[in-house]
Amino acid sequence: MPERVRTVFNDEGDAVPAPAPSKPSSQKAEQDNSAPVTKRKVHNKEDDHKRKNKKRKHENGFIVKGGKTENLNMEVPPQPEQNGDGPVSDDTPAIKKQKQEQAQPQNSVKDGKRKDKQQKFKNTNFTPLREKAQALYQQRKNLPIFPHGDEIRGYLRKNDVMLLVGETGSGKSTQIPQFLVNEKWCRTAKTVVRDRDGAEKEIPVGGCIAITQPRRVAAISLARRVAEEMGTPLGNSSPASKVGYSVRFDTSTSPSTQVKFLTEGMLLQEMLHDPWLTKYSAIVVDEVHERGVNVDQVLGFLRNLVSGKREGRGGVPLKVVVMSATADMESLMGFFKEGFQGSPRAIEAANKDTNGDSADQKNEDDIAVCHIKGRQFPVKTIYSPEPVHDFVDAALKVIFQIHYKEPLPGDILVFLTGQETVEALESLVNEYATGMDPALPKIQVLPLFAALPQAAQQRVFVPAPPRTRKIILATNIAETSVTVSGVRFVVDCGKAKVKQFRSRLGLDSLLVKPISKSAAIQRKGRAGREAPGQCYRLYTEKDYLALDEVNTPEILRCDISQALLNMKARGVDDIMNFPFLTRPPREALEKALLQLLSIEALEESGKISQIGLQIAKLPLTPTLGRVLLAASEYGPECLLDVIDIISCLSVENIFLNITSEEKKEEAEVARRDLYRREGDHLTMLATVQAYAAENTDRKAWAERHLVSHRAMQSVMDVRKQLTTQCRQAKLLPNDARGSAASTSVRDPSPIHILKSFLRGFSTNTARLVPDGSYRTVVGNQTVAIHPSSVLFGKKVEAIMYNEFVFTNRSYARGVSAVQMDWVGEALAG
Repeated sequence: MPERVRTVFNDEGDAVPAPAPSKPSSQKAEQDNSAPVTKRKVHNKEDDHKRKNKKRKHENGFIVKGGKTENLNMEVPPQPEQNGDGPVSDDTPAIKKQKQEQAQPQNSVKDGKRKDKQQKFKNTNFTPLREKAQALYQQRKNLPIFPHGDEIRGYLRKNDVMLLVGETGSGKSTQIPQFLVNEKWCRTAKTVVRDRDGAEKEIPVGGCIAITQPRRVAAISLARRVAEEMGTPLGNSSPASKVGYSVRFDTSTSPSTQVKFLTEGMLLQEMLHDPWLTKYSAIVVDEVHERGVNVDQVLGFLRNLVSGKREGRGGVPLKVVVMSATADMESLMGFFKEGFQGSPRAIEAANKDTNGDSADQKNEDDIAVCHIKGRQFPVKTIYSPEPVHDFVDAALKVIFQIHYKEPLPGDILVFLTGQETVEALESLVNEYATGMDPALPKIQVLPLFAALPQAAQQRVFVPAPPRTRKIILATNIAETSVTVSGVRFVVDCGKAKVKQFRSRLGLDSLLVKPISKSAAIQRKGRAGREAPGQCYRLYTEKDYLALDEVNTPEILRCDISQALLNMKARGVDDIMNFPFLTRPPREALEKALLQLLSIEALEESGKISQIGLQIAKLPLTPTLGRVLLAASEYGPECLLDVIDIISCLSVENIFLNITSEEKKEEAEVARRDLYRREGDHLTMLATVQAYAAENTDRKAWAERHLVSHRAMQSVMDVRKQLTTQCRQAKLLPNDARGSAASTSVRDPSPIHILKSFLRGFSTNTARLVPDGSYRTVVGNQTVAIHPSSVLFGKKVEAIMYNEFVFTNRSYARGVSAVQMDWVGEALAG
């Protein structure tokens, strides 16, 4: 079975190659769909007849097995009768298309050609997709959750909310949307709603299932897998695609999308434009146990939606499925029950019913609970005999110890703290691998972290070449949701990089902290998904027993200004009474509101300002959003420069990490033409512009300047998306960044750029004091310039920084030199 699973993610999902026998004919069909049969490769008549019958059966959605015919139950929903009335009659793509054709009989020749092309695409590519889905159907049937399909469908026909505990390996993330997509309540319904001015209008409600994920890589890889299992193209590759995804800076859906994987932040963005989520029949919230700040917000908004009067949905219910591997379901049960008990619907039901008991009964029925056992092979745990001081070095030793001793197959997944440690270990492993005995299997090192370009992230799902062991170096993004086939060994450093907001100081610090027991168990479980495995923990058993049981909810430890801005933008003025799953401390709420007030996102009254509304629509933190708006006041050229810098800040580091002293000197010489005396922000800008202006070989340019080519590809993606969004928001003219050379010929204006950044980061400033150190302007904390900064070792009047990092001492990272009077202006507003 592992061999079968290996091939899961290696397609692009758009067009799966046909099996070997039918390949020549399908390729020929793509070249010319209307070509006469006589021109094709000659086949035996009997074979031809069999192939046609087989194709017809696939197109009808049936599989023939051993003389029995089975319905796939994952094809196009059953077509309604021609004379049927009601909402069902126009919810399928075929009927919609038919109606459009009837409404527009005088279509142009161009439109006709486009339709022919789409039809041709469907005819040629859907058969191999369905054949792959048929093969995967056998694997689906072996998943622990598969026999529970009818039970889950039955629960959701009766109830609006379902809490599902699906242990690791149960298959919940891929199967739940497929169980629900053909349900009657999941079809588009036409309904009448009232506008704000009281006018009635008819709108379509539902027809799509949203599945939220905490991370981009999980959303994209799950969408790819579900598309393969449903036998449909992925995203915008075809107008008939039923599965799509939406993550920050990348959305891929079609008009026919019925299953959509998206990050929690993207669902919150959609709620800005559509507060009632009218596109969706169901919202599936996955990986709740991670307790990110966005999932807490999503649950709060969904509780209000399911327990409210549904007037914005014309009375059509929204189904909510909350899924987790380890979550405490008691608290979630209490959370939703509390919402139902105080809801307008419950009060109405109580008033209507004279008995008085049925309302309580209804509350009980509104929430279903389901528990699915996981599929987990035994995993042997090997602890470090003594505490490890350098986990990168320890991981290197363990990797080669496994590689020398353990036979193939068996890939290694290593959990590290961040991009820097991943890249450091990647170079060490590659360096050691060159001196390996040629008789040993080869090594393929693959990094996996959030700032990696999407194409590079997806490489970890491709099976390793023959006689090669894959070594995946990942941050905690590989902890849940993502299944990397072939992994038999996990190396866990026991730490993760955590954002810790110290509200008293107003500082957001990045700290490397020990993980929780539940996270350690999740990491260990990655080795036992397909076969027995081993987990090497780079810490002692005593240290493991001392870990916290569960992760601290992010809302208790991070800056919640973005969460509050999201709420304000969605009309939640009474923050104190918003239904938080875990209520943040009052001090943190006050600090966040003051932060929003300082960047002019809120008015004095506490209501959201016009600037705040504009910031909320951008896929950026409030501070970076404010910087972008401030830059637009200085004109399009300044805004384009600031977009370039913000794109660099979206990745952890664009420069390669240098460890040895000789390399440091080499880097100084190689990057001399990129460094700017004003500091890191202008250096980032110079790097992006030089990279963008390089038209011959960008990879060679990056190697020459010791710049990460991989990080720069990611920067260019973000740059493109942000430019598009600024055009849509009318902050940029449509011809901005029209020519490739336009960025390299003009000189940027450092003063305008730095003043724009100060509008968002005025509290992230420090002044030089007589003893030669820097003290923060707000909070009077001592802070040092990080060694990676261009300004390291230099003395300037004042500095502005992006983030405050605490390792062995307090460091400011992403530093630029500013003048104290600029800081004063920014703080005064």
